[in-house]
Amino acid sequence: MKDRGYTGKILEVNLSTEKITEITLEEEILRKYIGGRGLAAKILWDRLGSRWEEIDPLGPENLLLILTGPLTGFYPGARICVSGKSPQSNGIVGSTVGGEFPVELKCAGYDGIIISGAAKSPVYIFIKDNDVEIRDASHIWGKDGKETIKMLNKEIRSELEKKYRNFGKWKEPGILYIGPGGENKSRMAVVMCKWTHAAGYGGYGAVMGSKNLKAVVVKGTGPLPEVYNPMRMRFLLDEVYRVYIERDGMRRWGTGSGGYAVGYISSSEPVRNWQEEWHDEKSFGVDKFERKVWVKRYWGDYGCPTTCLKIAVVKTGPYAGAITDNPDYELQAYLGTNLGIFTPEENVYISALIDDVGLCGINAGNVLGFAAELYQRGILTKEDLNGIELKWGDAKAFAKLIELIVKRKGIGDILAEGTFRAALKISEMKGVDVMKYAVQAKGIAIGAHGIRSRLDYTTPISYVCSVQGGDHTSVARIPIESHGSEVVRAMLDSAVICIFNYFGKPKLFWDFFEAVTGWHETPESWATENGLRIIQIQRAALLLGGPDFSWDPKIHDENPPRFYEPLPTGPCAGQAADREEVEKMKKEYYEKVGWDENGIPKSEVLLKLGLKDVDEALNKVRRRYK
Repeated sequence: MKDRGYTGKILEVNLSTEKITEITLEEEILRKYIGGRGLAAKILWDRLGSRWEEIDPLGPENLLLILTGPLTGFYPGARICVSGKSPQSNGIVGSTVGGEFPVELKCAGYDGIIISGAAKSPVYIFIKDNDVEIRDASHIWGKDGKETIKMLNKEIRSELEKKYRNFGKWKEPGILYIGPGGENKSRMAVVMCKWTHAAGYGGYGAVMGSKNLKAVVVKGTGPLPEVYNPMRMRFLLDEVYRVYIERDGMRRWGTGSGGYAVGYISSSEPVRNWQEEWHDEKSFGVDKFERKVWVKRYWGDYGCPTTCLKIAVVKTGPYAGAITDNPDYELQAYLGTNLGIFTPEENVYISALIDDVGLCGINAGNVLGFAAELYQRGILTKEDLNGIELKWGDAKAFAKLIELIVKRKGIGDILAEGTFRAALKISEMKGVDVMKYAVQAKGIAIGAHGIRSRLDYTTPISYVCSVQGGDHTSVARIPIESHGSEVVRAMLDSAVICIFNYFGKPKLFWDFFEAVTGWHETPESWATENGLRIIQIQRAALLLGGPDFSWDPKIHDENPPRFYEPLPTGPCAGQAADREEVEKMKKEYYEKVGWDENGIPKSEVLLKLGLKDVDEALNKVRRRYK
């Protein structure tokens, strides 16, 4: 389908055979799964679902999917969805990242890329419109994020300027890449874009590393595809810009205002591995970031009116020269308060380091805090940590541990597996159950939004029932057609757009979607059919899991133990999650999304949604409870 927001082609690259082909998808599939996260679930299930439990996420059989959606390039704030079988959860995670890459890909004539197999040595893929090459990447293997981008930008732009002399100066191409963390297959590795953007959840940087794929580079010179109703789309585009330009607080501070506010006001920010969720450290206020480290304000990715991004640079002192984004709230929390760090300079330093090595700030911050608490309690010693005294607030100590993790050296080799798997291993090593200190859900670190205070947007079952585990952007909520529900969020990840250009006036998005595609949807209709179909596939993949671990809803549809401990400080001191309430809400959620009392999608629901093969595969799971 070469209109309605789609180019009509998906590129397929097999790195083992070096075979490059193109495929098309029927309109019916696009209508049901849209793109991005939804289409990823469909492709992965069709190709791998019959033997899902056997597929090693870090083996050549796994697929790496890089998919746009019909709104890519049209709705303000371009993003792309990265997916595959997740090395973290063994399920399917739709992880999105902003930047110009998805627009370049669409203008090159493709709605997405399916990458299979594994190269024998480091490679990168270069796409210039219909010309696609698999190129040697040995010269950039081992380089950090900034160096990778500089080298590829120089290489590609120089080549294009020589080959197409009449074109003039070329702007930089779109680049997705991995750092050393991905090369060494840390399950916390991300797929990076620009210097500081990342598709973080899921561990897909490790999938790229397992395929010896350093980067995907694309330059497109064609137009975006046609849309269903261009006049209506233009009118709505003006309205979207008007609405989101007026969001002054978000434009001025982005989510960077949260480092102080989420802790002090909402009592829901991780502090020292979630031992607390409240703080009154004014040194971590957004005014301090704004005054001390921000050097550029109000910039955004392609076509974005919100322009919530910043550039932060440490100008003086022992961390001078460190450069990153805001940092946004998640990195302020996980690479700041969670580590006992309460100064902008140290937070920027750790965030910049995480960017350079290509790890997820949330998942890496989670495992760093986990390790620090084990050190605090004497479970991990200085000797276990290769001589590091891992004290709260010591940025240099945490930097040393990051280096061990990236190089998989000593304890770093265990921590590189992420908090959940590290907790299993350390419990075995030490003869002590350390899982109670692991704040994760189904192998994925909990986002930096706690549930104990009830003052954040999260609910007691947000992470318990999410098909994306600890992902704070995809939480379980009732009603499932509400704008914060992961059923609706699956649409945003499929379209593919930034959630911050959805908040405020959601109807604009649904009207815009119809203007581009010609397909009418509402949150209510989406939640009863197409959205529910995507969620069922993701749930099935999560329950089947494998090969190293599968999830049992009776055990693992649960909050981390820490959330049942009363908050020790702040205005919400004494509050905690209530197990009886969690069980009650969980059963209600199961019913709303069509799962049985064991948390398994019901046969009648799956058959009604046209998912007979998913139903048959889940018989293996159902037999556990007979």
